[in-house]
Amino acid sequence: MTVIDLGELRRDPAPEPAPRPPRAVSRPYRVLAVLLAVLWVVAGGAPRPERAMAIVPARLGADVFLAAGRLYLVDPLDPQQGTGRLLVAYRIPAEGPPAVLWRSSLPAGGGDVWLLQQGGTVLVSGRPVGGPEGVFRTTALDAGTGRSGWQQPGASYPAGDDVLLQNLDVSGEGSLRRVDAASGRTLWSVPTPLDGPNLRFGPDGVDRIVLAAPSGEVEVRDPASGSLLAARNIRPGQLPSWQRNQIVGDLLLVISDNGGTVTGYGLDRLDRRWTARLAQVGYLTDCGDLLCAYRQTGGMWALDPATGVVRWSNPRWQAVLRAERGWFLVSSGHGRPESSAWSGGDRLVVVEAATGREVADLGTWELASWLEPDSRLIGARRSRDGRLLVAELDLTAARSRVLDALPGMLGDCRTGGDVLVCRRTEGGFAVWRLP
Repeated sequence: MTVIDLGELRRDPAPEPAPRPPRAVSRPYRVLAVLLAVLWVVAGGAPRPERAMAIVPARLGADVFLAAGRLYLVDPLDPQQGTGRLLVAYRIPAEGPPAVLWRSSLPAGGGDVWLLQQGGTVLVSGRPVGGPEGVFRTTALDAGTGRSGWQQPGASYPAGDDVLLQNLDVSGEGSLRRVDAASGRTLWSVPTPLDGPNLRFGPDGVDRIVLAAPSGEVEVRDPASGSLLAARNIRPGQLPSWQRNQIVGDLLLVISDNGGTVTGYGLDRLDRRWTARLAQVGYLTDCGDLLCAYRQTGGMWALDPATGVVRWSNPRWQAVLRAERGWFLVSSGHGRPESSAWSGGDRLVVVEAATGREVADLGTWELASWLEPDSRLIGARRSRDGRLLVAELDLTAARSRVLDALPGMLGDCRTGGDVLVCRRTEGGFAVWRLP
């Protein structure tokens, strides 16, 4: 597969087109253009028409997941054909098209689903048909055969070799329990507050649980054993009130005063570390050595996680998508379309993490979703001829490299390892390996 290095993309205005040559000299220019085009193709400078691409058929509205070196396709309900949801597992070989391993029926359900594989068990979570909003069920299947196993209420999250099920019943009562992925046996369970638990994710899934009640009582629990690690009332003597809570790194962050303040507590002892007064804070994320806070109306702050002091702010940046070696890949909101046919994607900018200084404008791209934190950053956008440009975004080099131009693609791509999957215009998905 051919790689075209575009170098650093900037937002400099495009040069004016050159004036058309007189008719008397136009023919030599045309001959020269043809010769250059031939040399370009012979030298391998253009994407080859033949590509090691495979098609995975699917019904309209299907979704696809990459997990444990496999592709899982979830086909939706088809009332006209009288068929329900179907899960199809594909093996992705080093060469050749994906091979069907098994097919299995799923319980009737609607809306979005998500899938994870824990060892030899595949877990699919979704909302049952006609079920209340926010009430989910998880179905377990044998990863080797597709045979249906246990079913339980709750949405599933990975936690080591097991799984956590977060459940909210119709009465509003909630619970969180650790379940053996293979058998469905409950290992421990704990009731949760109305707004649910706060979970911190590590390399092997959930590694900390925080339960925060409106009274100010906070518990920190170990997801492996369910044991209590820390407990404290962080607002003694105050009236109960609902506040937004997040776990970011080693901090419990409490957003209060309608987004006007953020208070950081140490996760190990729930000791108060600092309070930052900001405006209209929506949420916060881990940004490498910094803590990023995002305004509900757009813009962000970069905070010192030890003190809460604002290092820098920018009213245009919307989200930090990746932090790597002192650089941020930042979304600046919906970008300028590269062609009139493309309406998706954000303007992506490389920023120096320490200062917020803009280093390079990579243009408008729709990022492929990824699971592994060190996955390659793959972007897609429509070219002027209607093909889907697929590029690798190199954060540390502050540039993009176009890998291919693919016909008949809608986008909606996801990546795992060196495999890329994108939704096709004619239905189904295309699968190929990245160079």
